[in-house]
Amino acid sequence: MTRNDEHRELRTLLLLLTLAVGLLITGAVIFLTVTYPRLAEPLAVGAAVLTCLTGLVGAVAKTIRERP
Repeated sequence: MTRNDEHRELRTLLLLLTLAVGLLITGAVIFLTVTYPRLAEPLAVGAAVLTCLTGLVGAVAKTIRERP
C-alpha cells in the first residue's frame, strides 16, 4: 500500500470541504454585490488578491512536494 492510497479518503474529504467553503464564499460575495452595488469594486480587488495568493501557495506547495 502506497502513501497515496492511505490518504485518499482524507484528501477527498478536504477537497469537498474546500469546495463547499468556496461555494459559500462565492454566494456571500454575490449576495453582497447585489445588495450593496458600491461594494462590487472592492470585492473584485479582494478576489483578485486572494486568487494570486492561492496560486502562490499552490506553486510553493508543488515545489516543496517535488523535493526529494
